Amino acid sequence: MGLSTASPSSGDLGQRPVHSNEVLDLGPYNGNEPNYSNDGFEMDRLPSRPGNEVQEPYSIEDKSRGNWRIAAIMLALSLSLFISALDQTIVATATPTISAELHSGTGYVWIGGAYLIANAASSNIWANLSDIWGRKPILLTAVALFFGASIICAKAINMPMLIAGRGVQGIAGGGLIQLITIIISDLFSVRLRSLFLGLIEFIWAIAGALGPIVGGAFTQSVSWRWIFWINLPVCGTAFVLLLLFLDVHNPKTGVLDGIKAVDWFGSFSILGLTVMVLLGLDFGGATFPWSSPKVICLIVFGCLMSLFFIYSEKRLAKYPLMPLGIFKNRSNMACFIVAFTHGFAFLGQEYYLPLYFQSAKEASPLHSGLLILPYVLAEAALSLAAGLIIHRTGHYLEVVWTGTALVLLGSGLLIDFNATSSLAKIICYQLVAGAGCGLLFFPPLLALQSNVPQDENAAATATFGFIRNMAMAMSVVLGGVIFQNGMDTRQSDLLAAGLSDSMVKELTGSEAAANVMVIQSIVDTLQRSVVKDAYAWSMRNIWILYTSLGACGLLFSLFITRQHLSVEHVETKTGLKEKQPLTGPRQNESVSEP
Repeated sequence: MGLSTASPSSGDLGQRPVHSNEVLDLGPYNGNEPNYSNDGFEMDRLPSRPGNEVQEPYSIEDKSRGNWRIAAIMLALSLSLFISALDQTIVATATPTISAELHSGTGYVWIGGAYLIANAASSNIWANLSDIWGRKPILLTAVALFFGASIICAKAINMPMLIAGRGVQGIAGGGLIQLITIIISDLFSVRLRSLFLGLIEFIWAIAGALGPIVGGAFTQSVSWRWIFWINLPVCGTAFVLLLLFLDVHNPKTGVLDGIKAVDWFGSFSILGLTVMVLLGLDFGGATFPWSSPKVICLIVFGCLMSLFFIYSEKRLAKYPLMPLGIFKNRSNMACFIVAFTHGFAFLGQEYYLPLYFQSAKEASPLHSGLLILPYVLAEAALSLAAGLIIHRTGHYLEVVWTGTALVLLGSGLLIDFNATSSLAKIICYQLVAGAGCGLLFFPPLLALQSNVPQDENAAATATFGFIRNMAMAMSVVLGGVIFQNGMDTRQSDLLAAGLSDSMVKELTGSEAAANVMVIQSIVDTLQRSVVKDAYAWSMRNIWILYTSLGACGLLFSLFITRQHLSVEHVETKTGLKEKQPLTGPRQNESVSEP
């Protein structure tokens, strides 16, 4: 697969038409029918010259960049995504050890939850900032912030310091994940970006595969602190490559002008609603009763903040974080729901499967990382396959339908896991669940991007990412609540087996996840079996939740409409001169060529 070699253009890097004149063996595709969304809006508004219509076979050529520059850009973006994705799962196998060393059983969920909540809350804000000041400086800021946060985590002397560092990491990670997807969408046509998004999601899945293994290896062999120190050389390399090779439009927006343009009301309200709702869900039934005023106030005020956010985006924001018009389209809403159910299943399963292995199967941190390999390798392989299939055929709906069906089936199969499940069952069930999640990383995003105007692409992509990140955070937080409540209900069984009150206290409620290593110290075979059954049963309730959401994802995937994936592309300009204020008239005319 070769891209024509040419030196970078010395002209404007924004809004460059990309046309085809080099043949790639991609097979025929019928692009004659007009491209309409389900509300009748014609999507193909880009200019086309005579003879530039989709041919058979067709090709894409980026005449402004050579192979070496594209390779360097993709390497830098891949490294940036790798560290962000790695830190979502690298703590999964190390968390029991970290909680024990820092003497905080209640911090088990928040080592992962703080990262994911901050990740979800900040994602749209990063996209808004990049629209104002340009993609490159904001992405470099995110990389530098991730670097600094990793040092805080590695040097943490107590759980509050570690959770604070993880929160800052999550803020930076939200920027990395969102901006990388947006930049790829800026650089390549919808049809070609499927290939690069498939590659990026493959790397994300590989990072997910390596995370538990690396985390377990460092925890057992060196120190859990190395799971954060390892980020520093990767961040440094990515920063240098981005600085040297990422050639995207630089609007050179003034600092004061940019500050005035930021959607401050929207930013603070989305931060507030995300943090309050997720804190309320985490505290409910675990730290405080569901009837507690603290839990009720957090959830109620979080919901009220969502109403203020909607009002802000509709009435107050000149350049809104989240254009509300994208929610009026039925296909777009279906894409968002599929993204939510996918994010819930994929990260929740990656996060809690190691806990199942370390408790019900008595695996070490490193061994639990190896046991989850079938899941994440299937995820990686199918995400790459999805990119190749869509790039070659132009069809994404079939991939989405297959993925949602496999997520439903795979999550349902996990319900069958117990303390005596065989290795063959563990491998096969994970292959099904991982394959389904791998197919859904980016095809719903392509469906969304092909159904919105180019000038709303970044906002739509950020909204998609926010919804998926919110689901990922909720999956860990709610999964922890369900697990803790499940262990509480088995307290009588543990006491009936003859376990002491002090040990039962260690193995129930908020302490249960952090004390899985206690299981191996139980000498009596019957007592150990009862404890392992309690852990497996409590996690079974988590798999039931994921299965229910998987069914919703499959149902709503049927409402996603088919759009033609265009092979022509105009790179997006950023900056206030290019952004259209919400208070002004919307410009829906075609972009003219320079």
